[in-house]
Amino acid sequence: MDKLDVLRKCDVFSRLDDMQLAEVAKMCTPEVFKPGTIIANQDRKEAKLYVIEEGLVAIILESGPLSQRQVQAASNYEVLCWSAMLEPHICTATVKAMEKTKVLAFDGAYLHGLCLSRPDIGCRVSHGIARVVATRLQNAYNQLLGITSQV
Repeated sequence: MDKLDVLRKCDVFSRLDDMQLAEVAKMCTPEVFKPGTIIANQDRKEAKLYVIEEGLVAIILESGPLSQRQVQAASNYEVLCWSAMLEPHICTATVKAMEKTKVLAFDGAYLHGLCLSRPDIGCRVSHGIARVVATRLQNAYNQLLGITSQV
């Protein structure tokens, strides 16, 4: 699948028009992670934002050196490491590839710079990131309450 198709299906970039998407697509590069690869570490600085083209990752919370719990998963067209766009750029969770995972990788600083210089893009991307964060937070609330499906 080409970059534009992947970005169109991603919540963060889905509201960009074709010209804006083409500009954003120039900034990303494909990467592939093998199963078991740690893509990002909780409480560490992250420089890249990823859009999953194909694959599956676990989103893991670490409450101590020996205590980890998978709290969510992400797959095709979802965003990982959105913290690369928000100061202080510290990951809120560890991300681990559960299967071979192809991604489009963005340098968070460059993407952030584009968003600042092009408010028409920046506003839409910022809203998209807010939707991702809100959805993950709602899923975490549901998990805490033991709700397994939404009505």
